[in-house]
Amino acid sequence: MKPAFFCAATAALLLSGAAASARPYAPAAGNDDTILVKLPNQVSMTIVARDKKQLRELKEYKLDSLMIMLSGYISQAEAAGSKSSNGQVTMEFYPAKDKPSSQAAPEQVRVTVRGGQTKTDRVEVMMGKMGIKVESDQEIDTGKEHVSIKWNNDDDDDTKRDSLKQVRRQVKRDKLTGSDFGVDLGLNALVNRKPYLDPTSGQEQAFDLRPFGSRYISLNWNFWARAGKNSPLYFHLGPEVAFNNYMLEGNRRFVQTDQRTNIAAGGDVQYEKSKLATTNLNLPVGFTLKFRNEKHDEIMRIGAGGFVGYRIGAHTKVKYEQDGRTHKDKDRGSYNLEDFQYGVQGTLGIRGFDLFAKYNMNDLFKENRGPKAQVVSFGITFSDI
Repeated sequence: MKPAFFCAATAALLLSGAAASARPYAPAAGNDDTILVKLPNQVSMTIVARDKKQLRELKEYKLDSLMIMLSGYISQAEAAGSKSSNGQVTMEFYPAKDKPSSQAAPEQVRVTVRGGQTKTDRVEVMMGKMGIKVESDQEIDTGKEHVSIKWNNDDDDDTKRDSLKQVRRQVKRDKLTGSDFGVDLGLNALVNRKPYLDPTSGQEQAFDLRPFGSRYISLNWNFWARAGKNSPLYFHLGPEVAFNNYMLEGNRRFVQTDQRTNIAAGGDVQYEKSKLATTNLNLPVGFTLKFRNEKHDEIMRIGAGGFVGYRIGAHTKVKYEQDGRTHKDKDRGSYNLEDFQYGVQGTLGIRGFDLFAKYNMNDLFKENRGPKAQVVSFGITFSDI
């Protein structure tokens, strides 16, 4: 609480306390008795009474109690002033009505608070990397004006970066078309599997993939178009290069013959790794709904669509120990894989975090020329959205 506000209100309190009659005091009379008290910080307190008798009656008032009461009134006035446009407010209180049992309670207290806010005018001019900032602050009470001129410097780098980031976000938010680059990192799994016929034993055998060894990676170039300026619906398409690893569970490997691809047991050789790797060029297409908050910041995304793709490469790789040496055998070939793939996909994103899932609707291998199974890929997307 500022001393000037407190002392000014004190004067008003003592003035009302000195009045003996119920009618408000009219300062027009010229023969009133007056006491002028000068306080620090160029603050003065004036006590006006009709006669000396009223001045002597001031001793009946307990100034400490009055000060406590006055402090509460000033706090209320300051709170009300902070909500006004210019910070100024006048409030009247009637302690005698609030406490009729008190003989010394003032009849009326008027508190006027003039806000101490400053009026600020700011101008910023930017020319390339150079800039000038002019700030003008004017105090309402004293009329004093403070002007500062500052050249743009490194101290404002953080502010500039935040401002530029906001501008980029606003520009991208209002764009109707654009493009993004993303990377999918995930895992592969085989579904709808059927047992294969073991060429050695002639019996049907089940097969599966190692969960964390069968990795999926794709590089995505995504071009999108918005349905309208304020529409949450986006249409997107774009090429992607996908790398799939299918690592077999157990001591087995993929073996290619002229007619089909089989899964064969390693026998005396123990495979540390045994996988089939493919490279596909895909074209995803779909729609995305983007939900925003009241500040128009994107908070969630839901996408769905499909894809078609073409296999551009495949090879197998096995790693094993034999005769005290580590062997890595890598063989390229078609392995009777389907050349074309097609399927559906979906995405779910919250702010900068996205999940994806892809389901290949056709089999991994050509019909009757390899194990029967379909591929599901799932994981996390990292992108510049």
